[in-house]
Amino acid sequence: MDFASFSVELLALLFVVSVIAGLLDTLAGGGGLITLPALILSGIPPLAALGTNKLQGSMGTATATYMLIKKNKISLSETKPLMISAFIGSVIGTIIVQFIDTDILSFVVPIVLLFIAVYFLISPKSKHPRGTASVSEQKYKNIIIPSIGAYDGMFGPGTGSFFTLAGVSCKGQEIITSTAIAKPLNFSTNVASLIVFLAAGKVVWVVGILMMLGQFIGAWLGSHLLYKVNPSHLRFVVVFMCTGMLIKYSYDMGWLTFA
Repeated sequence: MDFASFSVELLALLFVVSVIAGLLDTLAGGGGLITLPALILSGIPPLAALGTNKLQGSMGTATATYMLIKKNKISLSETKPLMISAFIGSVIGTIIVQFIDTDILSFVVPIVLLFIAVYFLISPKSKHPRGTASVSEQKYKNIIIPSIGAYDGMFGPGTGSFFTLAGVSCKGQEIITSTAIAKPLNFSTNVASLIVFLAAGKVVWVVGILMMLGQFIGAWLGSHLLYKVNPSHLRFVVVFMCTGMLIKYSYDMGWLTFA
């Protein structure tokens, strides 16, 4: 697909979507819940939409990771083993999706949108950690993290939220800490998946580069706000965005009819 395939209005919309996604993803995770459906709805084939989503998402997570390391909010040496596990899981998942009927994405995307919306709606609002891990470090690193990485490689939306949820529920981390640690993990899965998609030629460069700029702006803003706002305040924003996207997606797929 070349530049002429996209109207100025559509490109502008995708740019705005990427800015919002970069901001929300840095603060609460789930930026892919906005960008992937938007890419698919723009007419990009599913696999190319996945690849392009990884390209633009890599910029957002890279920016957030760099800013958080620069501010000494996360330690790269401590998160490196988890990043490697996430990377491996993502490579495996991305290879698998190359052999899956892409029509399955028509059903996976709305299911994930609904799941994340419900999670943010009913999940506990407390920011206080339990303080103790519910799983061992080895199980967390060798099973849970690569499993989320594999999901990101195959589909992706909500991965940042899943990493955050895993840190809180499995490791007893405070939600701000877990959200911050999720950034380098999500960056690792994005890069791993992107490498495979690039090798398969499944990236729309015009859209991807434009959205990378938007992701940079959104992630830069988010990294400055992360430790100044309560991420739980964003839960209803995420719920609203997911619900709206779910309705729009279902309508465009012909699943909903309005008299």
